This record gives sequence, structure tokens and C-alpha cells, in this order.
Amino acid sequence: MTNLNAQQRADALREALATRVVVADGAMGTMLQAQDPTLEDFQQLEGCNEVLNVTRPDIVRSVHEAYFAVGVDCVETNTFGANYAALAEYEIVERNFELSEAGARVAREVADRFTVETGQQRWVLGSMGPGTKLPTLGHITYATIRDAFQVNAEGLLTGGADALLVETTQDLLQTKSSIIGARRAMDALGVSVPLICSVTVETTGTMLLGSEIGAALTSLEPLGIDMIGLNCATGPAEMSEHLRYLARNARIPISCMPNAGLPVLTKDGAHYPLSAS
Repeated sequence: MTNLNAQQRADALREALATRVVVADGAMGTMLQAQDPTLEDFQQLEGCNEVLNVTRPDIVRSVHEAYFAVGVDCVETNTFGANYAALAEYEIVERNFELSEAGARVAREVADRFTVETGQQRWVLGSMGPGTKLPTLGHITYATIRDAFQVNAEGLLTGGADALLVETTQDLLQTKSSIIGARRAMDALGVSVPLICSVTVETTGTMLLGSEIGAALTSLEPLGIDMIGLNCATGPAEMSEHLRYLARNARIPISCMPNAGLPVLTKDGAHYPLSAS
């Protein structure tokens, strides 16, 4: 199978999302940490996984390869923290575009290779994480993070992302800023890719700031997103009722990317009780 051009890939992904179950990857951070990157690899910015896109693309590449090798359709870029709030904590806000573009480029190279080698089209989802500051609580201004999310998205699209994934959102105002930033990036670059939005619902049954899933759907669907869903948080069992609501009321496809349940703290650290079986 030969590689399609960028717009053909985006169109093919839209078609797949509308007609079948599309399988994405799983955790990124834990797989990166398992390879014991050094402080030098992090450029003295310990824990800033996005820096590895530049310093150790081989480590990032190996994670993407592991997921594609077991047959997933999509991988997420290693850019969950490539946003204003997270990068500001490391005092490297100016590297937003660089790290976003590098993360997408690494994933794109692996996806294209697996597409050719296996004959199965593989896609890259540009991960746009929530950051650590919530505008609804006054931690940061809406305009500041909206503009930074646009830079994040422009880097992801320039590097070859087939879709933009606004994920793990806890504050609807922050979610909106991400979506508007992503839309502005597409307009600036003259491209159109699927825009996926995935919120996080806590054990309380609401998002962190108290919004119910119905409020999230009502607020976000009119923004023109292509898919809405849930990720992370409590695990598959606790997500079921919220997914049922989306299935009954959303006019667009839905997504579900749970973690392996809530961790149990043991003497050896956090342990996730759920397995693939």
C-alpha cells in the first residue's frame, strides 16, 4: 500500500471514524519512563517527555512501533504537555511549536512505514493535553491558552498529524480554548483534519469543575468537532453510563479511551488491577 497525501489521509480517517471502530494506542508516558531516559536526555528538564521528541526520537519511535506492531490504527503524538501551562513550568514556552512539530514528525514516519509494510492505513492523532492551569478558576486567561493551543496545533499539523485530539479536558472553558485554537490553526495553514474532543469524568460523575456529560455535549458539539468521547479517569466500568448518554444524544461519532481502572497503591508503587483480558 502506498502512502496517501495529507488530505487523502484525513478524508480516509473521517470515513473510517464514520463507518467502523478505529483502534488507537494506549499509555505513552509510562512506556517512555520504562526506558529510563537520563537527565541529559531531558536536557535537565526532568519529566518533560516532549523534549525526548528532539533528543531521543528513537525512544519515542519505539513506543509508536510497539503499538502499531499489535495492529492499532492510530497512535497519539508525544505532545500531551506541549502547551503553555505545562511548558511554562519548565520555562520553555517558546519551544511549543518545535516540540509539537517534532512529536508529529516522529509518529508520521513510523505510521507511513507501517502503512507500506502492512498494507493497513495507519494514522497519527495530534495530542493536545489540557495543561495544568484552569481558566474557569482564574489560573490563566482564556486568550493566553487559546493562542498557545493554536501554536501547538500548527506544530502538530506541520509535522504531519492526521487529526487533532483535544484530550483529558477537565474545564469546559479550557476545552473550548483548545478547540478554537485547533480551528484557528487549520484556518491558518489551509488544511482540514478531524477534530476529536475527549473529556475526563471523575469518580464524582462529573468533570473536575462539576460539569456533567450532558453539559459537555451541549457546550462542545456546536463547536464543530468531529467526535466526542471520554478518556483516562476512572476506567471502562465507570465510564459506561456517560458513554450511554453520548450514544443516545450525540449527533457525531463517540470515542472511548479508558485507562486500566483506578490504580491501587502498593509497596511497589501504583498497580492497575485491570488487564486486557
